[in-house]
Amino acid sequence: MDLADPRRGVLVGRKSPYPEEFMADAVALYRAAGGKRAYAAVAADVGVTGETLRSWVRQADEHAGRDHSRGDPTGASRDEELARLRAENGQLRKAAKEWELEREILRRAPAYFDQEMK
Repeated sequence: MDLADPRRGVLVGRKSPYPEEFMADAVALYRAAGGKRAYAAVAADVGVTGETLRSWVRQADEHAGRDHSRGDPTGASRDEELARLRAENGQLRKAAKEWELEREILRRAPAYFDQEMK
């Protein structure tokens, strides 16, 4: 046991039923919100509790901190970057659908108002 960090190397509880990729994607989705969404809101989107997501983010931060000590200047692994990009891609697709709907509404608006004026 490490006296500087007594939790290091100690396994408590059971193994998570969620795959590593799912957890990484959930953390990336939370981080992509840039602090604009609470843990509970993001967690509800992915189907876990807010405390579960909070612990995943904390674990990812601790893991990134250990990566810094090994010489990783960015602290972001390839998997974390991929998860971040997937989350961003999903957000952009959602925004594009909204823009398409708005564009269609605006395209039809003149015809609607022309009929109303007659």
